[in-house]
Amino acid sequence: MTVLVGYVPSPEGEAALRAGVDEARTRGETLLVMNTSRGDAYVDRGFAQQKDLDHVRRDLTELGVDFDIRQVVGGRDAAEEILDLAASSEVSLVVIGLRHRSAVGKLLMGSSAQRILLDSPCPVLAVKADS
Repeated sequence: MTVLVGYVPSPEGEAALRAGVDEARTRGETLLVMNTSRGDAYVDRGFAQQKDLDHVRRDLTELGVDFDIRQVVGGRDAAEEILDLAASSEVSLVVIGLRHRSAVGKLLMGSSAQRILLDSPCPVLAVKADS
């Protein structure tokens, strides 16, 4: 079984990664860190650069966690990628980071987190970044 973390290089992504490590250790499972980008924006702040992924690899190696990192670019949005992977793999838990958005912001832009929370085939742990 696997704990899947939706990772973005942000405080929310780091919080999700920390929670994912704790859950993987507790459950005795592998950690799968997933970063996605639709590839349709000039600069996508959710896209992890090589330096970001190197940092994640170093930290997880130092922590002694069994892990894999996947980065998907192009095509679908993050929620679709995470939901499909959770449905097609042996994922026991999905971990995502949440950021504060206004009600209007959620209405206009949609919410990947909301889609994952509502449509995931397995439990979802949603965490906030430290204040």
